[in-house]
Amino acid sequence: MQGQTFPSSGTSRFKRLLRRPVETLALTLGLSVALSATEWVNPVLDQFPTEKVNTTNLAVTDNTVTVGILHSLTGTMAISETGSVEAERLAIAQINEAGGVLGRQIRIITEDGASDWPTFAERSRKLLINDRVAAVFGCWTSASRKAVLPIFERHNGMLYYPTFYEGLEASKNVIYTGQEATQQVIFGLDWAYNEKGARTFYLIGSDYIWPRTVNKIARIHIERHLEDARVVGEDYFPLGHTNFNSLINRVRLRRPDVIYSVVVGGSNVAWYRQLNAAGITGESLARNNQILLTISTTEDELKGIGGENAAGFYACMKYFQSLDNENNKAFVAAFKAMHGEDSVIGDVTQAAYLGPWLWKKAVEAGGSFDVASLQKHSPGIEFHEAPEGYVKIHENHHLWSRARIGRILPNGQFELVTESPELIEPDPFPEGYQ
Repeated sequence: MQGQTFPSSGTSRFKRLLRRPVETLALTLGLSVALSATEWVNPVLDQFPTEKVNTTNLAVTDNTVTVGILHSLTGTMAISETGSVEAERLAIAQINEAGGVLGRQIRIITEDGASDWPTFAERSRKLLINDRVAAVFGCWTSASRKAVLPIFERHNGMLYYPTFYEGLEASKNVIYTGQEATQQVIFGLDWAYNEKGARTFYLIGSDYIWPRTVNKIARIHIERHLEDARVVGEDYFPLGHTNFNSLINRVRLRRPDVIYSVVVGGSNVAWYRQLNAAGITGESLARNNQILLTISTTEDELKGIGGENAAGFYACMKYFQSLDNENNKAFVAAFKAMHGEDSVIGDVTQAAYLGPWLWKKAVEAGGSFDVASLQKHSPGIEFHEAPEGYVKIHENHHLWSRARIGRILPNGQFELVTESPELIEPDPFPEGYQ
């Protein structure tokens, strides 16, 4: 998969990001670039001297702090991960414009994981050992996270991981800004069972850790906790797979009430377009009291898929670009001003935006960039300005957040159907689901 770029029409967008491996972001939305570090005198240096805020030889000077961004900008996962880079850059630009962190402007080193897990591991080692970055914002798939986790734990780095994932993990070296399975999988299945009368489920996923693990959790929930419900099929396909016709024929034969889709990356384009070509649409499913429910397809993927090819299907996420609140309106406007009016924002993109802000708050709470200080002060950090709404870091390093069901519209946006009435406490090790 390494070396494949997707989609070809957006290659220039990815190349623009790759051409800027190291840069200082000190601007937001039309404002002038701030003075360079050599011209700028840190107004809070007396209060936060470098020798006190950086006792572990991180890339922190009197005027700057360097962080890493590590995502796939090439390969099959670029369709999903480029938005995360854009969101992280926006957050860092806004933080810099507001004065930075402990008076220091944030510099970025960007590395491309290239949709290849050994490459993620190699790049994370570079960022932590050679570049001595103060934090890393990155990864998307669980395979990439699992590849870098031993490196972060061995070298005591801090990773801000933005993707909804399977749970069954809690590391002192990771802040998980997406949902874990109990906040997404269980809520969505219960909604389909209670509100749509679903009793039969066909589980479909890409073939790696996250889809297989969440479908294991889904199967347990369906068979043990939903009365008279059962799984009638389960299939997996390699990342980058593009021929789903045999699967579509099997789905037709078994007529599940719910097609449960955990397909990721560029494969989504072929999957949804082939469903549409086969006449399996939101409208045709509704006539037969069936639905397609995904936990992996966001606005980012729909931009490549085409909303008309997935209209009427459902997704369970914690964020949709269409959320009607003041935080989100400001976020969407700022994102489009920086990255273009045609840019879109998905669940993981929004979760990626949270990372730099939560890091800043934890650094300032402890008055230090040291990772040990981050680990001590992150639990309990609140972010009232989150586009999804208020979030809070749990002691297990996951976020309290809501779950939401959205219906895909022809324009590639989501219509909000329902949401959890309260924030859902993260439970990455749910009893009975392991």
